[in-house]
Amino acid sequence: MLASLPLGTVYSGNKVPSNQFPNRQDAEGEVSIVAWAGYIERGETDPAYDWVTEFEAATGCSVKVKVAATSDEMVALMNEGGFDLVTASGDASLRLVAGNRVQEVDITRIPSWDTIDDRLKEAAWHFVDGKHYGVPYQWGANVLMYNTEVFPEPPTSWNVVFEEMELPDGDSNAGRIEAYDGPIYIADAALYLMAHNPDLGITDPYSLDRDQFNAALDLLRQQHELVFRYWHDVVIQMDDFTNEGVVASSSWPFQVNLLKAGGAPIDSVVPEEGATGWADTTMMASDAPHPNCAYLWLEHSLNPKLQGDLAAWFGSVPAVPAACEGNELLGEEGCTINGFENFDKIHFWRTPTEDCGDDRGEVCVPYYEWVTNYIGVLGGR
Repeated sequence: MLASLPLGTVYSGNKVPSNQFPNRQDAEGEVSIVAWAGYIERGETDPAYDWVTEFEAATGCSVKVKVAATSDEMVALMNEGGFDLVTASGDASLRLVAGNRVQEVDITRIPSWDTIDDRLKEAAWHFVDGKHYGVPYQWGANVLMYNTEVFPEPPTSWNVVFEEMELPDGDSNAGRIEAYDGPIYIADAALYLMAHNPDLGITDPYSLDRDQFNAALDLLRQQHELVFRYWHDVVIQMDDFTNEGVVASSSWPFQVNLLKAGGAPIDSVVPEEGATGWADTTMMASDAPHPNCAYLWLEHSLNPKLQGDLAAWFGSVPAVPAACEGNELLGEEGCTINGFENFDKIHFWRTPTEDCGDDRGEVCVPYYEWVTNYIGVLGGR
């Protein structure tokens, strides 16, 4: 078994003591990770945020990162092969399991496993048939990002991106809002309809019968007339808010944090309807070329300092609750601010299937139809 950081190890600053990896000779010298933007930082954007450099020095495993903008892109990259790990959200993780693209993880090779939030250890998006197919990493909500000069008071509803209206600055929202460029965004429309059209009977935004699915598509077609851009590139979305007049959109805390740090008049809120969200799992490819380095990274990914720094950087919630305490970058209230207590209020991304998961006796719309129909929405059909 590979030696890794002992249970509860906390490194100071960005330092990972090299003597915590005495069996580094077993490492292959490299680990290749498909990740969301901002998830694997080596201090290039801000030197305070670096959980790669000392890991490389301590283990001899060079970390290579391929940033993916959507879950569909992550699945495509893992299908191509050549990668060791992927930080998969719930709308990708079960597809990867079903497609045999990821392998069961041996949690006995991850000494810090017991430090993981109990709410995540056997979550449905990575724990299948009694087997662990990954290590929880971070989680959070898809927030409503808005321009504070246009909205002196935080918007209370997602209606500002779904319904045409006059905004507080006196101008229409048409051409000034954005939506996510991914089929899973259909769930955001379904979540909005849960609150505003209860007669549809939607109880789960990922389990939609035909009528519910069609109603969500109709709402998205209506929204299409308002959208400036369907975003998936975080840099482009930030530029749209700073230079293109976009004032409201679904977004991630990552963009909100970077824009606010740069002095932009930006803030975010989880509106009254609630939010969809993501609980991301680091999963290992079934044919991982560097499994020993991959296991070293899986253990390292649970280090409380890394977990807290990442939560501060991305605006997410750590998978390790101990990371919420004593982290200089995150602060004492960081986990509360990022939504630690909102776990049960978030509808986490999940791959839709024909199984509605309830006693309705209905067949729900599977994900491949979400894909084809959302392409039509993007094309104005």
